[in-house]
Amino acid sequence: MAELNVLNSKFDAAGKLETAVSLTPEDINVAVVHQVVKATLASRRQGNAAVKCKALISGGGKKPFKQKGTGNARQGSNRSPLMPGGGSSFGPIPRSYEQKVNKKTMLAAIHSVLADKHQSGKLTILNELKSSGKTKELFNLLNKKGLLPALVVTDSSESLAIRACRNFSNAKAVPVDGFSVYEAVRYENLVIEKKALETLLKKLV
Repeated sequence: MAELNVLNSKFDAAGKLETAVSLTPEDINVAVVHQVVKATLASRRQGNAAVKCKALISGGGKKPFKQKGTGNARQGSNRSPLMPGGGSSFGPIPRSYEQKVNKKTMLAAIHSVLADKHQSGKLTILNELKSSGKTKELFNLLNKKGLLPALVVTDSSESLAIRACRNFSNAKAVPVDGFSVYEAVRYENLVIEKKALETLLKKLV
């Protein structure tokens, strides 16, 4: 069981959040987080590198030269990888690099990230992150509190904080449904709304 400090929109103390989910150092599983981060980066690869193999080269219906008497090695097609202008052998073809991640593994990684942020003092919980949608205002607020770089997690995808963070070079805002372990690891601080955190914690119970 953990007791977490909750702040208001002005970053003043506004109460506590009690959860049955443990966020101790023993809950940090580096191997699981590494596995999920690798899978996330792999799935972002385009995988569209391609070369033409023998089957994709035009021509090749006629034997290039007679079987014997030329002094050359015998050839049956000018599409062969051995011939100039022929196809490539074992070259890359379009493929998917996506790696399957089990649900339990993903939840364990989320648990580990939350525990790590909490233990390192990099977890900031707000009742509500109020924003006018202006990048400068939100930047000044987060920078003044020493919360940059940061991943901002909101309860709703319609939050103006998401729009305000679009031009940030050292921060990103996502709705809780789009929470990414990779992004949480990438940014030093995790700024999350109370309802969004409760949504994540419910998945871990």
